[in-house]
Amino acid sequence: MALEAFDQGLVLGVLIGEGHFGGDGRQPQVTVRMHTRHEALFHTLVDLVPGSKLYGPYQHGGRSYFQWMVRGALLRETLVPMLDALPLERIDAHVYERYSDMKARYRL
Repeated sequence: MALEAFDQGLVLGVLIGEGHFGGDGRQPQVTVRMHTRHEALFHTLVDLVPGSKLYGPYQHGGRSYFQWMVRGALLRETLVPMLDALPLERIDAHVYERYSDMKARYRL
């Protein structure tokens, strides 16, 4: 995934602000969950990261949201190398720690 600098910054910014780095116990996943008013942003993420998945809209507990996910080979072969090449640790140590924990837990 060769993204232009702006697009990389957009993906990184969304992941810093809203990203969850975890997994289901079998495979790692990166998830972003936000209100449905951000629908255009979610479609942009799907366009920028082909193969990523958009789920929703969901209605739960009075909230309306979408969920964007990257997992499997796409995560290992595309998103992880992109994030590893960026100065995530310098930009946000807390997010870097969560990202590093996911990588260690799932041997990425």
